[in-house]
Amino acid sequence: MEPKNTNGSSRSYEHDIIGWFEDISKKAGQVQTETLRRILELNWGVEYLNKWLGDINIQDMDASALESLFTSLVPPASHADLEPYISRIADGDTVPLLTKQPIKLLSLSSGTTDGRQKFVPFTDHSARTTLQIFSLAAAYRSRVYPTREGGRILEFIYSSKQFKTKGGLTAGTATTHYYASEEFKIKQEKTKCFTCSPQEVISGGDYKQSTYCHLLLGLFFCDQVEFITSTFAYSIVQAFTAFEDVWRDICNDIKHGTLSERINLAKMRKAVLSIISPNPSLASKIEENCKELETQNWLGLITKLWPNSKYVYSIMTGSMQPYLQKLRHYAVGLPLVSADYGSTESWIGANVDPYLPPEDVTFAVIPTFSYYEFMPLYRENHDCGSAIDDFIEDEPVPLSKVKVGQEYEIVLTTFTGLYRCRLGDVVEVAGFHKGTPKLNFICRRKLILTINIDKNTEKDLQLVVEKGSQLLMSKARAELVDFTSHAELETQPGHYIIYWEIKGDVEEEVLGECCKKMDASFVDHGYVVSRRTNSIGPLELCIVKMGTFKKILEYFIGNGAALSQFKIPRCTSNHGLLKILNGSTIKRLYSTAYS
Repeated sequence: MEPKNTNGSSRSYEHDIIGWFEDISKKAGQVQTETLRRILELNWGVEYLNKWLGDINIQDMDASALESLFTSLVPPASHADLEPYISRIADGDTVPLLTKQPIKLLSLSSGTTDGRQKFVPFTDHSARTTLQIFSLAAAYRSRVYPTREGGRILEFIYSSKQFKTKGGLTAGTATTHYYASEEFKIKQEKTKCFTCSPQEVISGGDYKQSTYCHLLLGLFFCDQVEFITSTFAYSIVQAFTAFEDVWRDICNDIKHGTLSERINLAKMRKAVLSIISPNPSLASKIEENCKELETQNWLGLITKLWPNSKYVYSIMTGSMQPYLQKLRHYAVGLPLVSADYGSTESWIGANVDPYLPPEDVTFAVIPTFSYYEFMPLYRENHDCGSAIDDFIEDEPVPLSKVKVGQEYEIVLTTFTGLYRCRLGDVVEVAGFHKGTPKLNFICRRKLILTINIDKNTEKDLQLVVEKGSQLLMSKARAELVDFTSHAELETQPGHYIIYWEIKGDVEEEVLGECCKKMDASFVDHGYVVSRRTNSIGPLELCIVKMGTFKKILEYFIGNGAALSQFKIPRCTSNHGLLKILNGSTIKRLYSTAYS
């Protein structure tokens, strides 16, 4: 049930991999049942499964009967339930605990959702499915936005440092493992599009130096660049924001074939200097364009400097949506294509409709990657104030039983040894591609803002901030750079704090209006009632100095995060972050919405 390994042209490979996916999508329910059987046959007898299934003989069992047995006896689990087993693996326990497949690597989740990085097993299957989904998505993109064979990709990609666990396993982010794998090289050969930067830049370990070299090499090969990409939209915005400050140095390096002294990592310097050579005419052209762009606040930077680029490609859903406005400012008319849907635990779905804007994107589930179940979620009755979050749960259903318009939490069983693991993502079934569901990512399940009976998710916060930032733009022509929030419980009554970093001068009166607008825009019944009765205090808007969110990025990277997986936490109780935010606050405003 895997795509054919074709050694021909990229077009022939695209035809084969799309044909493979169309075929398995038609019979997605059946493929899922067989996928679960394969997972269980490969891992039968491991300690975790023995705990629930004992010594049942599955060899002669029908696949459908095995599916029923598994879902009736093995309970849904959180990562915390599986963590003791993963910790034993990290410590060197060689007993088959979760999988019989060799585990030489452990992936680290980003840690920006709940402030703590988690270990997840990474096997050959992890690298193989990454290659498959990247190749599949590239094939669908090529149908809409054809690229030249032999072209280049400006990829803002970054590896983080790997380290050894107590048991001698290599640990690092999933992206770090992938960029170091054979599959990363194979992907370029199969798609016939090659990254501008060598491995020494990707794995340099200093994101500022890597970003400078990505930009330099991207401009050195500017006429060959077919598209621009990064794991998250944030990284692209961060790179071009940095470019606004360093473009003169980059022009100088291209003109003379040199490399700025800011690059002090020996391997990176050597690799970059072996690629570039003096090109005064190109440097002059870039310089002329940059001077013009600077007067226009860098509007259309991408299309001006990379004239042959076809699109910008990145994860643009969920917590990345706030960066779309800035990305569109840089891209001006160039299509923004949302990348595929997955997690550290498993890839889930591919974007098979790349012509859709990020706000409308859906992801077609790939039924061979893992076994997926969907836990129906229903909005909580607002009078029930003691619920953990705003959903009532039902029993998980298989992929074949999902309904269009219903919201679900995804439950994963993977080849890497996670069994009925709750992912914490809320998705809605938007439709079907043949027989496989197309998912719309809604938000993370984890409740982020709550004081008492109020319940506001990341999505709720984003909608509120959007209303405030629209007012900011219309009244002051200022730009919201980034934001986060905090539920303040130290003072009574407790209240929400929203931190804004803004670019431009804004009068206090306008900021007060923005604060009031956001406070009034929370529609959660529990919040509205609590504000009216003053059991939640007025919303506080804190304006922080320019560069504060860059400090937050550096804080996370200093604590082991990788730029390729970094997401600004939209709500935080992290003491280190709050210290940065409060220490950088230059103005505080309080809402008068319920006065």
